[in-house]
Amino acid sequence: MQSFQRLKCVCFVLVITLASALAACADNFLVYFGTYTGPGSKGIYVSRFDTASGKLTPPELAAETADPSYLAVAPDRQYLYAVNEIPGTSGFVSAFKLETTTGKLEFLDKQPSGGFGPCHLTVDPDEKFVVAANYNSGNVEVLPIRSNGFLAAPTCLIQHHGSSANPARQQGPHAHCVAFDADNRLYVCDLGLDKVMIYHLDENSGQLTTNEIPSAELEPGSGPRHIAFHPDGKYAYVISEMGATVTAFTYDSLNGKLTTIQTVSTLPADFQGNNTSAEIAIHPSGKFVYASNRGDDSIAVFAVDEKTGWLTRVQIQPTLGRTPRGFAIDPTGKFLIVGNQESNDVVVFRINPQDGRLAATGQKLEIGKPVCVTVVQN
Repeated sequence: MQSFQRLKCVCFVLVITLASALAACADNFLVYFGTYTGPGSKGIYVSRFDTASGKLTPPELAAETADPSYLAVAPDRQYLYAVNEIPGTSGFVSAFKLETTTGKLEFLDKQPSGGFGPCHLTVDPDEKFVVAANYNSGNVEVLPIRSNGFLAAPTCLIQHHGSSANPARQQGPHAHCVAFDADNRLYVCDLGLDKVMIYHLDENSGQLTTNEIPSAELEPGSGPRHIAFHPDGKYAYVISEMGATVTAFTYDSLNGKLTTIQTVSTLPADFQGNNTSAEIAIHPSGKFVYASNRGDDSIAVFAVDEKTGWLTRVQIQPTLGRTPRGFAIDPTGKFLIVGNQESNDVVVFRINPQDGRLAATGQKLEIGKPVCVTVVQN
C-alpha cells in the first residue's frame, strides 16, 4: 500500500511538471474575474492575457450573474462554476459552458448552495462533483456534475458545529474554503473553528465522511481562510484572515495528516491598523508562496525551503490599490494578477524567477469590485 501511495505521489508530481511545461509554451490565457455586482459590475468578466508582454485586454462581460464572488474551472476547461453570494438570502452555485475562442460563458443552470454566504467552491479531480463552502451558515455542500456540465441536486450537506476564541467573529462555524488533495480528500478551512476539517469524498455516492485524522488545528483566534498544497506533495500552507499569518504544514499523503511546522506574519513589523489577510497561492515552481493583505493592501512574498518547507519572507509589495482580496499566478509563473476590491481595479506584477519578488508592470484595468481572479489556458 505504501509503495502504491508513493507511486501515486510521484505520478502527481510528474503531471504537475508536465502541465507547467505545456503552459510555458502558451502565448496567452483567458483571465476571469469574479465580482460583487453593483455600479460598474454586472457579473463575471474576462480578459485575454499575453504572457510575453504581461498585458491584459480590456475586460468584457462574460456572463451576467449576481455576486459571483468565487470561480472554479473544471480540469478539462469546458465548464466554469461560480458561487452567487447574494447578501441577505441563501446562495446559489451556477454552472456555465466555457467558450475558449471568445471567452464567453453560456449559463447552464444553478442549484441552491445549501446555506448562506457561499464564498468558495472547487471541482473534484475527476470532474464528478462541485463542492461549495457557505461562510455564514458554516456548512459544505456536494453537487454532482452531469455529463453536459449541468448540476444535479445535492448529494451531501455537512454542517460544522462549535466556536472559538473571538466572540465577535467566531461565535459559530464559518466554512471559508474547500480544496482537494490528490487522493480525493477534501480540506475545509473553517474560520469560526480555527480548524482545517478533513473529509473523504466517495466518488460513487457523492457522500463526505470524516477522515481518520479529522482535522488540523490552528492558533485560537487566527481564523483560517484558504489552503494551498505544494506541488511536490509534501507541504500545505494556510492563510489565516484574522491572525494575518501563513502556517506551514507537512502533509502526509498516506493518511491526510497536516502537522504544523511554522507560522509567519504576512505584515511588516511596523504595521498599525486593521488588516484581514485573504488569498494564498504557490508559484508553479514550488519555490515561492504569496499571500494578500487587506488593510496593508499588499502581497507578502515568501521563499520556500525545499528541504523543510519553511518560509522566509523576502518582500511585502503594495498592490497599488485598495483591498486585494483575490489574485492568481499565470501558469507560466511569470506574472501575478491581483484584484483590488475597493479601488475597482486589477493590477499586473512581474515575478522575478530567482527570488520571487514582484515588480509592477504598469498594467492596470478598471473592473467594479473584483474579488476573484482565475486564469484558464486556451
